[in-house]
Amino acid sequence: MSEQTQAQAQRRVVVVGAGMAGVQTAVALREQGFTGTVTLIGAEPHQPYDRPPLSKAVLLGKAEGSAFDVDFEALGIGLLLGREVLGVRPDAHELDTADGPFPYDVLVLATGAEPVRLPGTEGVPGVHLLRTLDDAERLRPVLARQHDVVVVGAGWIGAEFATAAREAGCAVTVVEAADRPLAGALPAEVAEPMTSWYADAGADLRTHARVERVEPGAVVLDDGSRVPAGAVVVGIGARPATAWLAGSGIELGAHREVLADDRLRTSAPDVYAVGDCASFPSRRYGERLLVHHWDNALQGPRTVAADILGETPTVYDPVPYFWSEQFGRFVQYAGHHASADTTLWRGDPSGPAWTVCWLRENRLVALLAVGRPRDLAQGRRLIEAGTEMNPQLLPDPSRPLKAATA
Repeated sequence: MSEQTQAQAQRRVVVVGAGMAGVQTAVALREQGFTGTVTLIGAEPHQPYDRPPLSKAVLLGKAEGSAFDVDFEALGIGLLLGREVLGVRPDAHELDTADGPFPYDVLVLATGAEPVRLPGTEGVPGVHLLRTLDDAERLRPVLARQHDVVVVGAGWIGAEFATAAREAGCAVTVVEAADRPLAGALPAEVAEPMTSWYADAGADLRTHARVERVEPGAVVLDDGSRVPAGAVVVGIGARPATAWLAGSGIELGAHREVLADDRLRTSAPDVYAVGDCASFPSRRYGERLLVHHWDNALQGPRTVAADILGETPTVYDPVPYFWSEQFGRFVQYAGHHASADTTLWRGDPSGPAWTVCWLRENRLVALLAVGRPRDLAQGRRLIEAGTEMNPQLLPDPSRPLKAATA
């Protein structure tokens, strides 16, 4: 055994957070040949699980859970579940846990994000969040009994829950403080066609509507109107779960996310951050990105594992990607449109399938595809390659995207 192999075998990597980012980091370490100790610490008592099915199959009772198909024992990955981590002392290379100090040689922060709570509703009966397996299991009987449901927030999670609730036969009212759905994610002209999806599905969307308070059986809006509510589901965003890092000296950003570099290293030695809890600098887009989506939690761990193993440095600069299934439509997004100077449409947004393309200096930087998965697949590759597009050919929905290059 070489000295390098012996040294690696004695190293202890601890991953805090047992969601997608944490599990994939542990798995990537083993797949890439790490021979030291790998320990995965999770706050929840459940076997590590995937989150997207929670708002679909698990919520509707079509699946009992969504545990990852990973044989942790065979991979030599230690699981410490139901263990709360209270803090970290990087100088001592030690975590503070509810069960006492826990040492590490390399630490990976993968604690994800936590949902924003509606002020004044903490502990109010009948008010729900949808982030964890326990949340989904609490909401399943609500849908099964076909309660009147009020969804607060018309973002991605609000739309997905409203979709499931309508499928279960619930009366659904969605209240949104902004003037349109997805106001924080998409420009007005792109989100506007999505407004009709709610009515088409039999859901009542109320925009410019702020919640004043929640009472037993009703949500009271700021205009004094009362909306019947057997249950209230809050989907008004998420923020990085980093409160436990207070006093650690690990640098955080404006959104309380861990500031990672282009190899996902933090400001503390031997500490990495991956997934929803961290932002990273994107050379592709010329700004720091904070991406709260599944694909980011899947891709980042490979970079972290390679860096821990001392392989040739790999810059982490992905094309962000996510998808959403809502109201019978498959919505996919790739890229980052903030820097675009041109917006082009492919197809009629009042129809079942259309795409929006964002360009900067005639190069595709982002696209949103509704019911056009081929556009998404080709567009994602074109963004990665930085291919110059032909703005005259691009709007033709009958022409493949890859055939609309300059």
